[in-house]
Amino acid sequence: MKPEKLLDFLTVAGKLRTIPRHCYTAHDRRESVADHSWRLVLMAYLCAEEYPDIDLGKLLTFAAIHDLGEAVTGDIPAFVKTEAQEQTEDRAIDGLVNTLPEPARSRVNALFDEYERQDSVEAKLCLALDKLEALLSHNESDISTWLPLEYELQLTYGAEEAAFSPYTDALRAALNADTRRKIAEEGKL
Repeated sequence: MKPEKLLDFLTVAGKLRTIPRHCYTAHDRRESVADHSWRLVLMAYLCAEEYPDIDLGKLLTFAAIHDLGEAVTGDIPAFVKTEAQEQTEDRAIDGLVNTLPEPARSRVNALFDEYERQDSVEAKLCLALDKLEALLSHNESDISTWLPLEYELQLTYGAEEAAFSPYTDALRAALNADTRRKIAEEGKL
């Protein structure tokens, strides 16, 4: 890949560092999409040992690229995202990936297709961890930043995705226990 093409792509992807997510960090700063993706990569790396047959490179790549479209569209919280907005994000991903030369374009498109289909352990694990990382971030943020709907959502979000394996299901249960503790400490439970 020509250095200029790589730099152009990375400049757009670099916008993820400044695109805010709905959640706040433990230090009362809006979390960025890149903050979320970085910790998802770390979670995936550390959880991979629970899946001895997993393709670690593919899992980490899914985690690194899963929100690339948000460099173009911005982040839209899952609880308000419409199907039309999902399609806009899909088009943004296609547009961004199509700026890459071959063979990178085909490799990245194939990864996005596999992630979308959810037909591999790596794709399922990454999606489950994506949801669980959001729960972890919310548990770390000050509860005063939570919307009223998030008290229930925090206990239901990602249940279907996490149910794909006993490990992610147990991780979600631990996060739910932390959520209940946090809510109880605030006197809302």
